[in-house]
Amino acid sequence: MKKIIGLALVPLLMLSACKRDITSINVNPKRPTSAPAGALFTSAQRNMANVLTSTNVNTNIFRLVVQYWQETTYTDESRYDITTRQQPAGLWNTIYRDVIRDLREAKKLIPEQVTTDAEMRDNQLAITEIQEIFAWYYLVTTFGDAPYTEALNIEVQQPVYDKQQAIYNDLLTRLDAAIAKLKTSGESFETGDILYGGDVAAWKKFANSFKLKMGMTIADADAAKAKATVESAVAAGVFTSNADNAVFQYLAAPPHTNPVWVDLVQSGRKDFVAASTIVNRVQALNDPRLEAFFTTDASGGYSGGQPGASSNYATFSKPDEALQDPDAPATLLSYAEVEFFLAEAKERGFNVPGTAAEHYAKAVTASIQEWGGTTAEATAYLLQPGVVYSSANWKQRIGEQKWIALYNRGWDAWIEWRRLDYPQLTKATGAVSEIPLRFTYPIPEQNLNTANFEAASASIGGNEVTTKLFWDKF
Repeated sequence: MKKIIGLALVPLLMLSACKRDITSINVNPKRPTSAPAGALFTSAQRNMANVLTSTNVNTNIFRLVVQYWQETTYTDESRYDITTRQQPAGLWNTIYRDVIRDLREAKKLIPEQVTTDAEMRDNQLAITEIQEIFAWYYLVTTFGDAPYTEALNIEVQQPVYDKQQAIYNDLLTRLDAAIAKLKTSGESFETGDILYGGDVAAWKKFANSFKLKMGMTIADADAAKAKATVESAVAAGVFTSNADNAVFQYLAAPPHTNPVWVDLVQSGRKDFVAASTIVNRVQALNDPRLEAFFTTDASGGYSGGQPGASSNYATFSKPDEALQDPDAPATLLSYAEVEFFLAEAKERGFNVPGTAAEHYAKAVTASIQEWGGTTAEATAYLLQPGVVYSSANWKQRIGEQKWIALYNRGWDAWIEWRRLDYPQLTKATGAVSEIPLRFTYPIPEQNLNTANFEAASASIGGNEVTTKLFWDKF
């Protein structure tokens, strides 16, 4: 009887098999042909945070350039050698390949995948656009002219380099359009957004604050455009407290840990100590952030290695242990920056509320609080002769305090140092060049996109680290 039942099932099984879509057999589930747009957005967001935060000497060496840290044994990067390890290629490839490309793919997929909620779709597209503009900002302020209109086009093997100022102006236009599309009544990426958890209102405030930053970056090159950009951003609403900060929260377990932990702890290496430049300056100012920046040295005090010189690891202060936690967050844009920009805007005659002194005090206070200090400490600190605001020397005061506030954010500090020319850094011992004012174009570009590379080099005034970019006038 059991055999009869078994045989009776065979035709049914065969009938079922005949109705299957046999083409699905050729689909490899481990190699999908498409991806969720949100996953691409998250990946790009993480890769951007990583490249800004990393201490890896193959990519981000800006903590060394602005003399926050100093190398112990291998001093090439402290001396501005960017050819041996090809740091320009590392940064260039990461931003183009791992950030902008993923964001562009996400923008293609969002309309296909978000079909029933128009507000969510528009918000996702706008936020992805803002994130892409954010990435372009760092690429253009680092290299100058770059492939833009023809970038990442599979049909164009040798893309032309667009003029840096034209790229920048187009980014501002795109940013305005993206901000206008944000709808605070709708949703966006939710958990796929590591910065703001899908909070559209927070993204709007971030975009305006970043617009303020972009406006101030070109203040010396195009005062009229800077003024209009800044005033528009401030009127629309920028950061008003540290609660608004754009913070990328890393996790305690690999692989989503803070790059500083990966480079300094997980690697087991002892490559960095504090640089004497910043240690000496914050000590001279009795700066309450010193203890949050660095550990004590072998003598129980604070000291740093001379920039460019080999420095014994055991002797000097090191980056503070809290910075080396695997889940230590990375700040990408802060309220302190916004207040420093507003102080500068007032000095330049831009129409923004408040006084320069008020914004400067808010900026310094916000930074001290961000690093764990108190309002009382900030108030006392602001009364010191070397800190108290001086309108007659506003570039020096703002430039130096912003350099201190941006500690551990070397790339941003490098941009602001070039723009404000403070603090007045002395080039490292044994330096192979002056302190870089830009990164040279990657060697693969020179070899594989030669004609366009040569045209771009001529356009900016030479492919040298000493060539000033269009916004760096002084």
